[in-house]
Amino acid sequence: MGKSYTFPYIHYPLLPVQFVHKDRKTPVIAALIDSGGDSIVIPRAIAEFLGVNVEEAEIAKTAGGFTSIRRTKLKMIIGKDSEKIEYNDVDVFVTDSSDIPVLLGRDPLFEDFEITFKKRKREIILTESQ
Repeated sequence: MGKSYTFPYIHYPLLPVQFVHKDRKTPVIAALIDSGGDSIVIPRAIAEFLGVNVEEAEIAKTAGGFTSIRRTKLKMIIGKDSEKIEYNDVDVFVTDSSDIPVLLGRDPLFEDFEITFKKRKREIILTESQ
């Protein structure tokens, strides 16, 4: 078994994340684990805060309909202190919609971790895949 990370599961499957670009870092954001989504999606306001360049727009189908979407690469930190998981150059999609939460889709989280939801124990456990 690989290393495990445990996070609280309070009403929704949320993980504490920060995004970093150069010398800018977001505050810790509650990001929703989205098993139905392919990728990480952030609202445009976060990309603007970080001052990141975004690539050409695509149209993506989401649970809420079609939306225009752009792509960038960011450093993403899940958790904090000694219990943190870092992705240094992860693909992130940026949506023009400002009313969606940060979404953590299957790539890369579900590729790298077995994810266990223990709602009664109020835990989300990420265990490194072998």
